[in-house]
Amino acid sequence: MNKIGFNVLAWSAAVSDDLKPVIDRLKKIGYDGVEFFVGSPDEAAYKNIGDYVRDINMETTTVFVLGPDENPIDPDPRVRKKSIEKIKWTIDRSHDLGARVICGPFHSAFSTFAKRAPIEDEYEWSAEVLREAGEYAQQAGILLTPEALNRFECYLCNTMGQLSHLIEKVGHPNVQAMFDTHHANIEEKKLGDALRKISPVLGHVHISENDRGTPGSGHVPWDETFATLAEIKFKGWLTIEGFTRNDPDFANSIGVWREFSQPWEMAENGYKFIREMGEKHGL
Repeated sequence: MNKIGFNVLAWSAAVSDDLKPVIDRLKKIGYDGVEFFVGSPDEAAYKNIGDYVRDINMETTTVFVLGPDENPIDPDPRVRKKSIEKIKWTIDRSHDLGARVICGPFHSAFSTFAKRAPIEDEYEWSAEVLREAGEYAQQAGILLTPEALNRFECYLCNTMGQLSHLIEKVGHPNVQAMFDTHHANIEEKKLGDALRKISPVLGHVHISENDRGTPGSGHVPWDETFATLAEIKFKGWLTIEGFTRNDPDFANSIGVWREFSQPWEMAENGYKFIREMGEKHGL
């Protein structure tokens, strides 16, 4: 069975001691790892929590986003340089946490639009940034997995076809791809076909319901998803990413205006659901 993780953004975007009881309970449920959002400037907290997670025999992955002032596809090379600096800082903090995988839509700035379709120059700029980031990540033993988002949150990579095009341009072994079932449910015609498309470079998977609530409670085609993950022999993380309003600042920044599921209901029933689907489809 693949390793199963849970993203603690359901409680907080900050990495702090407040998450230790959450981590303990996730371990008790059966999770193999915890996914953290990298953004808080308290650098010491990352190593502290990383040591704590390692001491209780769990693993970590991380996620982050870039803002418009550090956009990898900005026409201004000075802005693109800032994106490299932010990605390297994130790699350092992820290394402090003990993470081996970093995911997120860092191919471009979150929710930053050009009021037109993407152009090839932007894929080239993004690839150049990600290639340099891949070199840096390789030294830390970390895999970068950029994520395709839905059309309301980005425009460079909405589909696995676009993401595959970008990863091919990058051409670095430490830069692969991420698949998120929530975004794919919006943008892809068939999730199975999308997974087959990205399978040669697939490095990380988010298990997310169509409304960001508990996996299995909505209309994502889960049998198709898990059957295809087994078919392509995916061996990476299956990490639940669900959102709440527990951290209002973060919730406001991503347009979460209501509760979809309570975090522990999501964690407990989501873990059971992934285990059942994995056993059913031979993952």
